Amino acid sequence: MTAPVPPADATQALPPDLQGMPPEEQAGYAALPEKMKGQLLKEIDRQIFLMQLNEATINPVAELRPKLRRALLLNQPLRVKLGIDPSRPDLHLGHTVVLNKLRDLQELGHQAVLIIGDFTASIGDPSGRSAERPALDLAETKAHAQTYFEQAGLVIDMQRAEVRYNSEWLEHLDLTRVLQLARVTTVARMLERDDFSKRFSGEKPISIAEFLYPLAQGYDSVMVEADIELGGTDQTFNLLLGREVQRAWGQEPQITITSPLLPGLDGSEKMSKSNDNYVALLDSPFEKFSKVMSIPDSAMLTWYRLLTKLLPEQFEELVEDLASGAKHPKEAKQDIARMVVTRYHSLGTAADMQDRWEAQFSRKEIPTDVPLFNPPADIMKDAAHAKLVDLLEAAGLTPSKSEGRRLIKQKGVKVDGIAIENTEEVLVLDRERLLQIGSRKFLRVQATVKEGEGGGDATPLF
Repeated sequence: MTAPVPPADATQALPPDLQGMPPEEQAGYAALPEKMKGQLLKEIDRQIFLMQLNEATINPVAELRPKLRRALLLNQPLRVKLGIDPSRPDLHLGHTVVLNKLRDLQELGHQAVLIIGDFTASIGDPSGRSAERPALDLAETKAHAQTYFEQAGLVIDMQRAEVRYNSEWLEHLDLTRVLQLARVTTVARMLERDDFSKRFSGEKPISIAEFLYPLAQGYDSVMVEADIELGGTDQTFNLLLGREVQRAWGQEPQITITSPLLPGLDGSEKMSKSNDNYVALLDSPFEKFSKVMSIPDSAMLTWYRLLTKLLPEQFEELVEDLASGAKHPKEAKQDIARMVVTRYHSLGTAADMQDRWEAQFSRKEIPTDVPLFNPPADIMKDAAHAKLVDLLEAAGLTPSKSEGRRLIKQKGVKVDGIAIENTEEVLVLDRERLLQIGSRKFLRVQATVKEGEGGGDATPLF
């Protein structure tokens, strides 16, 4: 197809910021109605402003402007890549920081390209790791990916997203192409990464496979012809290396947009399942509300910056209100807790969860819908007695007996409202007992005792 030729006087009619455009873009500009010509630069500025919300960093901004100009003039949406490593089946609020950014770019008219890193997960992303990440097999990562689709659909428009598995191209990469990739960068450059540098100086092993991970991620950008790649700040090195891989393959390098990492419920470490400080997208509405209310005040403003749509001036107003006492931190946390529940459930559900939270935590009322658990026979010492740590594990209140003992030592376990301190506690279960873990988990427990049973040799301590 022959490129359209702009009118002879088109270049002279261009504003200074649009001088030097390729002929096809000049033709597109000339075809715009006059009132839209004046809006072109404003629209580019508007899109860049929206991309930078929530503390996002664009690198380099100067290269993004011509990409946006071309997209608008030629009606060619930018291809925005987000890679997801399906090493775990659950998404949490930390993941939604970049997923929200992807949705923002969808709403600006660009094409979301979701890369499921089923092959790269078999290598293991070394980002932020002090040791090599365990590799997963393709079958396991594909199973995790299916749950990712369902959960990502709570944030982005999956109907308009292009979804690709990087095993499509990486699984069949021959050694010639691998060597071509390996020549894109140097070992010295790889060791500039903070995680690799610390491991190298600490004489901890770094496998060659880990060096290949960011190169494989960069090759993903080549295969989907990414214009923009999104990621957390811990992915900055990988995303920038993707630009070099694209150059090596003769492509225009992608723009990187990185977002800060959301702190977890502890307020310090990044949110992750391994840190057990996360709010899962599949958590119940009440769990979401309660967990958000548990974050320390020190982390609250970061959550506002990364999870809400507050404009800079609105955020500054919030900061001032908190500093002056016009807004109490509890009220501010309730606002963001309602926002989270509304986003993933409904406005009415959010109001109900706040009422329930007030009853349970502010007025210290016990929930009315606490489930009843009948202990399995294999943990019973006899028909009516069981060790507390066995109960906690069997009921799913703790992942292990050792975690149960740890919580008991911290006085985090109550039975019928009384904190337990003995890790070897044996409970009498011929009547209903109320177990409580922390401030959010409740469970009613009672053994089914047949007539003539009970008692036994066990000596109940509680």
